[in-house]
Amino acid sequence: MSSRGTAAGDRGTAVVIGGGLAGCLAAWALHGVAERVVVLERDRYPDGADFRPGVPQAKHGHLLLEAGQRTIDELLPGALAELLASGATRVPLSGGLRWLTSAGWLAPYDGDLAVLTCSRPLIDQVVLDRVRAAPNVEFRTGTEAVGLLGDRHTVTGVQVNRRGRRGEETAEIPAELVVDAAGRATHAAKWLSVLGAPAVPRDRVDAGVSYATRFYHRPADAPADSALYLQSHAPEQGRFGVLLPVEGDRWIVGMGGMRGFEPSIQPEEFEKQLGLLRDPCIAETVAGAKPTGPARGFVPGPSVWRHYERSATHGFLALGDASCTFNPVYGQGMTVAALAARALRDAVHKHGDLGHAAVRETRDAIAGVTRNPWQMAAGEDVRFAGTTGGPSGLQVRVQQRMLDRVLARAVTDARVAAAFHQVAAMVEPPTLLFRPSVLGPVLFGG
Repeated sequence: MSSRGTAAGDRGTAVVIGGGLAGCLAAWALHGVAERVVVLERDRYPDGADFRPGVPQAKHGHLLLEAGQRTIDELLPGALAELLASGATRVPLSGGLRWLTSAGWLAPYDGDLAVLTCSRPLIDQVVLDRVRAAPNVEFRTGTEAVGLLGDRHTVTGVQVNRRGRRGEETAEIPAELVVDAAGRATHAAKWLSVLGAPAVPRDRVDAGVSYATRFYHRPADAPADSALYLQSHAPEQGRFGVLLPVEGDRWIVGMGGMRGFEPSIQPEEFEKQLGLLRDPCIAETVAGAKPTGPARGFVPGPSVWRHYERSATHGFLALGDASCTFNPVYGQGMTVAALAARALRDAVHKHGDLGHAAVRETRDAIAGVTRNPWQMAAGEDVRFAGTTGGPSGLQVRVQQRMLDRVLARAVTDARVAAAFHQVAAMVEPPTLLFRPSVLGPVLFGG
């Protein structure tokens, strides 16, 4: 076995910080190569698909884009069928999801792309159950990482404590690879600085987004495979709304706003603000429907992309929200996490170990799958006057102008609507919009 820190690397121990969706997918990606995978999770998992404190965003709307569904089903064959059997719904992007863009309602077309809608705990549980069955994956719940081992060049393990027992002696877990999947609350950049590693470059955009969400009983005569998405319209209308079918014959109704358009969780105000969206369809759909509980709020914080691909610290990776947190309104987060986990799997299987080459290749691949969704989301966020940070200059103005033209044409042109959906679903890159079959109608009509 090669020594830790050599180019060849080892097939030894991998430690994954965080046992949520990203962490479980990372553990699965590694389990076929690593001799041992240890997943550290601060929470204790509930029995079945239920909410837990470590995932505060779980009580709000979640969806898997088409690319995310395909990737998770590739990583975990049969997972999509399990989700559907448990009450998840594939809502067709055309004919199922009614999407009011900034330019208007998208034109219908014949296509097979869909979003998968269900509660976040259901997705987490299906993936967790599969990963738990791997004989070389060990879950340590009620355990939190408190630091990293190693030096400025190489991470060699993790320091851990039992949650809530910081007075106890810190334990150490040596590892050939440490994967940070701790989500938005990650402390990895600080821990790396303690080891003397250089600061991790980052991009930051803060649109001040906040959410209010409520579950409703779905009436028996309401279609189970339809959804509504009312997009904001910069700069004058910063509110957006969504109605999604979820398991248990329920709707999850979410309303959000950029800075200055914050939603209320007070029952009367929540219903009133639904009526202030750009179209009354969500308010009209839930009128008379019985809520299953109170509205709940959530403030996700800024979008941050940590550029670990520019860092030379060996033995360390980050994926999921620990790598890049997106504005949740665009629905990209879980799909990007799945794509990152697939990149990790491909790299460690290609190299047959957890060594430097596999780490470098994975970092570059994660940056690659992050770049397009980040640019699209950040370019939209900066349209709002209250946004701080984010891109500026000619490039972003051209991007915004191009998207405006695409959406204006997609309202009446099925070909352009289909192309836009392919890009939004992350099954095609944004360059699809520049192909002659799309660019011609966008620029010249016809």
